[in-house]
Amino acid sequence: MESKIKHLEMIQAIIKRMASNSFLLKGWTITLVSAIFALSAKDSNQKFFIVTYIPIIVFWILDAYYLQQERKYRSLYDKVRNLTEKEIDFSMKVSNELFVGKSNYFRCLFSISECIFYLPTLVLIVIVIGCI
Repeated sequence: MESKIKHLEMIQAIIKRMASNSFLLKGWTITLVSAIFALSAKDSNQKFFIVTYIPIIVFWILDAYYLQQERKYRSLYDKVRNLTEKEIDFSMKVSNELFVGKSNYFRCLFSISECIFYLPTLVLIVIVIGCI
């Protein structure tokens, strides 16, 4: 039973790291967008506002990747949880069967948690550009 618990702890550490990375990306998105807004407000240059789309889209793609990895390791956690003590091999590989369903990249990209954060940010930029 001890090896099973250790294996589950290893997987849980990866899940925690992916969730932390996702949280940090969201923080960096807000920081960069705010910094670009501050710089562009000084010059009232619309080109600066258009540049804000780049980090938002790049971070959205990267955040979806972290969410996909997190979901894969949650599936692996579920799989290991149901194994017997003798079947534990400490493998951290996520097999192809874990890529379906919630772990599909496009489902992660357009998941509720991603869209609730990134779409309003994009809409805010459109509104700000329209007001200039």
